[in-house]
Amino acid sequence: MNNRQVEELLYQALETEMGGQQVYKTAIQCAKNPELKEEWEKYLEETRNHEEIIRGVFSAFGLDAEAETPGRKLVRTHAETLVTMMQAALREKPEAAQIVAAECVVGAETKDHQNWELLNRIGEAMKDKKGQAIRDAVGQVEDQEDEHLYHTRGWARELWIESLGMPAVIPPPEEEKSVTTMIGAARAEQSREKML
Repeated sequence: MNNRQVEELLYQALETEMGGQQVYKTAIQCAKNPELKEEWEKYLEETRNHEEIIRGVFSAFGLDAEAETPGRKLVRTHAETLVTMMQAALREKPEAAQIVAAECVVGAETKDHQNWELLNRIGEAMKDKKGQAIRDAVGQVEDQEDEHLYHTRGWARELWIESLGMPAVIPPPEEEKSVTTMIGAARAEQSREKML
């Protein structure tokens, strides 16, 4: 196990959760659909909790949660860029801001989802107390992270379809079917025609 890279991933995971909160706060401002807004408000609260959970892992590893790494700076810049994009959409083309926000959330959640997938692998490989801390953390957030990514990806697709003047399924099938797996997301998307 490359301990330096494990620590780097932990720093990036923490920064992703912190930046994710800013992304959700801005996305909520962009949301016009009340169900989407409510969902993102829920995800914001869960993301706040995820930050606390990952900070618990930092304690188990004896890491300074305030330390800076090059990767952490890049993750922060990514979140700031997503926020800037949504703010620009609100100013320049408010009618498109909801779609821009959904795409920004998908971008943020893709990184977040990958962090937790990698942490899951690390937790499975490490058989000590540190590994247990990671396994416990992953167990608390895994289904929520899946939901954040797959449901918002469905919202982004359906909002685009609606904006194109085609029949859309809102809320998306991923939400209606409470999808928390990649296979479930694919099946939900395939079922959308039946839901129209």
